[in-house]
Amino acid sequence: MKFPDPLLHGRLIKRYKRFLADVELDNGETVTAHCANSGSMLSVNEPGADVWLSPARNPNRKLRYTWELIRIGDALVGINTGHPNALVAEAVAEGKIDELTGYASIRREVKYGRNSRIDLLLEGEGRPPCYVEVKNVTMRRDLLGEAPAEFPDSVTARGAKHLDELAQMVKEGCRAVMFYLVQRTDWTGFALAGDIDPTYAERFEAAREAGVEALCYGTRISPEEILVDRPIPLEIAPRIGDKDS
Repeated sequence: MKFPDPLLHGRLIKRYKRFLADVELDNGETVTAHCANSGSMLSVNEPGADVWLSPARNPNRKLRYTWELIRIGDALVGINTGHPNALVAEAVAEGKIDELTGYASIRREVKYGRNSRIDLLLEGEGRPPCYVEVKNVTMRRDLLGEAPAEFPDSVTARGAKHLDELAQMVKEGCRAVMFYLVQRTDWTGFALAGDIDPTYAERFEAAREAGVEALCYGTRISPEEILVDRPIPLEIAPRIGDKDS
């Protein structure tokens, strides 16, 4: 996915009210950008960090910019949660995800489950439909050594519900995949942050036992484009044990 317009560089002043971020651009102007990320953004909201904004193409939009990237240490991180579905759909269509090849059609935002929409529905003749739920991963709490990227960065009842619904699709004879897309360039592995949301970790285990598959891929990120890269090893056992040690 190439950014349609050149990104503007600046420094993060603060992120607040979940969807707003104040940024000082290189020309000294301070602007308020839309933050398309409703999570806690733990580990990726450091004031003073380099950030990149995309300009709005709609001249009537209230906020003229959208926050796209932040630099944490030596890593670039894509914080815009509006991109992962399109990134994964693009990679599937181009045959870059081996586990999801061989499907003739890709549909997005298809209704299913309990008043939900599946991110991607893959369909092909002679095989069961494949329901793919995509999650954006940005958190890495420990920048030293081989610490993994982690999900979730806050309690997510909605995410737990999606795991239950994927498990139900398997019971109905379909294929179901939980796809974690790590939008940062310093990934070494991936783990569930069970200490942040034990319920999500428990529902993940239940979904896996029911036959839901789990995939995790990294990304290559620059101010010009974001591309799905290669598979990331999963630490299947959620990191719940820290609270009991």
